[in-house]
Amino acid sequence: MTAADFRTIWLKPDDASIVQIIDQRLLPHDYVVHDLLTWRDADKAIGEMYVRGAPLIGATAAWGLYLAAVENPSSTFVREAATRLLKSRPTAVNLRWGIERMLAVVGDTGDTGLPEALRDEAQAICDEDIEISRGIGEHGVRLLADIAARKNGVVNVLTHCNAGALATINYGTATAPVYFAQQQGIDVHVWVDETRPRNQGSQLTAWELAASDVPHTLIVDNAGGHLMQHGMVDVVITGTDRTTRCGDVANKIGTYLKALAAFDNGVPFYVALPSTTIDWHSREGIREIPIEEREPEEVSHIYGVHDGEPLRVCTTANDTPVSNYAFDVTPARLVTGLITERGVCDASEDGLLGLFPEMREK
Repeated sequence: MTAADFRTIWLKPDDASIVQIIDQRLLPHDYVVHDLLTWRDADKAIGEMYVRGAPLIGATAAWGLYLAAVENPSSTFVREAATRLLKSRPTAVNLRWGIERMLAVVGDTGDTGLPEALRDEAQAICDEDIEISRGIGEHGVRLLADIAARKNGVVNVLTHCNAGALATINYGTATAPVYFAQQQGIDVHVWVDETRPRNQGSQLTAWELAASDVPHTLIVDNAGGHLMQHGMVDVVITGTDRTTRCGDVANKIGTYLKALAAFDNGVPFYVALPSTTIDWHSREGIREIPIEEREPEEVSHIYGVHDGEPLRVCTTANDTPVSNYAFDVTPARLVTGLITERGVCDASEDGLLGLFPEMREK
């Protein structure tokens, strides 16, 4: 998944009015390229999880505004599309970041040449995300190299959800250090949480690790603590959808429990994050970060393949009440460090501002 030409979203080569994505709902059984023809298609792709991962969600929203300008090259129409796109996923801060960056171009450009200007900005967002992920990999791999040197053996990494190449444009966040470790000859193995209810670990992370020949083992979500108790995990690395300026981290539901288990067993718990996922206006994650609640069917039903045919199966009684919180917040006190494109820092306001001093007055 770290091939130089790999992308999760791109312009169709022979038709610049179409944006293409990988339909992640069908992985790992089918690799299908899906066409986005309008901004409404981008809105649906985000809301119904054709695309996942905070950086990719932001990029998809950006390309959605480009498609809006292709449909109607007026700033008013694009701004109306932006208002709708902002409602598609509430927790991932990249969504708002990407839209605000595109709207800044709208303000600077006006109606003349708007599609071209938005196309260039959406492409720039994607190109920059690749470099950000590369930076996370370069800084994070040093942590794995240090563990390998002390241990003189396989480095066992546990991750939760999908924070890989499929969640970004390439390389990923939590997986970037793993890919760089593999390239440097470090013996690394990944414990992959299945990550209920959408199974991003079993269906996405395991698929892309296999595609890159990274040794890995799929485990049920609740096995992580057991593995840590028995010394089978050297480090936990997760991604994040939103991080406060004080270091609280919102990520896929279940991340908090991994942090608690890591803390209890003395296992380092790192969060890999592009600076685009930092919410500089929030301080207290548990109180301030909106937690998305999704459809009950994601919990009561499961997707798979039987005899080569896609199948969606109900696993509960029809009248079972279901709650489906999509994210939780891990307090900064449980986070060993934050891996960013500028380096590794403490999960604190001082730590983040040490790497991003320009945000001090935000």
